[in-house]
Amino acid sequence: MAFGFVFPGQGSQSVGMLSGFASADAQALIRESFAEASGVLGYDLWQRVAEGPSEQLNATECTQPAMLAAGIATFRLWRERGGAEPAVVAGHSLGEFSALVAAGALEYAAAIDLVRFRGQVMQEAVPFGTGAMAAILGLEDAGVLEACGEAAQGGVVEAVNFNAPGQVVIAGERGAVERAIEAAKARGAKRAVILPVSVPSHSSLMSPAAERFGERLAGVALRAPRLRFISAVDAQSHEDPQALRTLLVRQLSSPVRWTDTVRRLTGAGVAELIECGPGKVLTALNRRIERRPDLACLALEDDASLEAALSGAR
Repeated sequence: MAFGFVFPGQGSQSVGMLSGFASADAQALIRESFAEASGVLGYDLWQRVAEGPSEQLNATECTQPAMLAAGIATFRLWRERGGAEPAVVAGHSLGEFSALVAAGALEYAAAIDLVRFRGQVMQEAVPFGTGAMAAILGLEDAGVLEACGEAAQGGVVEAVNFNAPGQVVIAGERGAVERAIEAAKARGAKRAVILPVSVPSHSSLMSPAAERFGERLAGVALRAPRLRFISAVDAQSHEDPQALRTLLVRQLSSPVRWTDTVRRLTGAGVAELIECGPGKVLTALNRRIERRPDLACLALEDDASLEAALSGAR
């Protein structure tokens, strides 16, 4: 049975994540992966994950390397326990870096340094408190796009995460986002709420960050992935290193098309989607996108879920 791995991005982090992998060998492998990342960062990343405080872990310059390390530690644990390589990999936003490391296109240490820098330039691109993101629930994509168009009024507010049918995230300037919330409610949205972040990720306001990131990425080696990689930027397969480089830059100021990506994964013959990293945010989204009894969606959260997934994928 063909299966794919999907890697989560920011928002799935939490203090104490990966503690469900409680066996001594699992913890040793996880600590080893985090030690490698700490060597690049110059601080103890595992301590921040294990002990917090959450404000420190949730700072985007820390969150991004922490989520990458968590995804790769989980992937290494899967492989060390005898798990086969997936037929295809994909990632949600930041998770694309984890997917490319797992696929052998990007060295782990280089990726840690890249995502730390990515978080830094994202935070610096928009003055703190002037940007915002909001989740719009229970409204079709077209209605969200209409609400953004009405609310912009010369400002910036855009649909940036097409996460699942009836679940779209918007981002932009705070005032425009607040107007878009009201416009979405007027169109019948069941809920529309500001998210607790200040960086308007994947909006055009991230263009300066994308330019700086591109300059940094130009000096990093990229190879053709050994596993099929589907990008959430355009829901297409990519293997050319230069195309991957372009995608990773474009990704910063382009929407995450997760609904289309999951449909591309399942259309490629995948019968099981396994979330590789903390939490089960993507697993919940995947089930909403593809309501099929023949598609298994599961998350590697702890020893028990890992063993269950291994039993089904061997």
